[in-house]
Amino acid sequence: MDFKETKAIYLQIADYVCEQILLNRWQSGDRILSVRELGVNLEVNPNTVLRAYDFLQGKGIILNKRGIGYFAHERAVEEVKAYKKQQFIEQELPALVKTMQWLDMDFKELELLTKQNQK
Repeated sequence: MDFKETKAIYLQIADYVCEQILLNRWQSGDRILSVRELGVNLEVNPNTVLRAYDFLQGKGIILNKRGIGYFAHERAVEEVKAYKKQQFIEQELPALVKTMQWLDMDFKELELLTKQNQK
């Protein structure tokens, strides 16, 4: 995984876990990789993975069953979508709106471009 310098590594790991859930690679209720396993896979310190897992537990996306491991929460997909939507609204949407204003674009034009790119 290529980490970006503009975002904390533990948050990028959290995004990776969320992506795995949204792509159904890790399904609701399934055991996910241990802290050590994911640390080895991503070539990061297990403490960084633990921080990401703690963050995701706080969001209700994963849960820790002591002695057994970490699991995707039963409502993991819904919680990931809610978290990512909030993240989009707070971080990405303002930049998008600002760029659209600079380019004199409106949302109808954006919608048209989006539809063209989906074909």
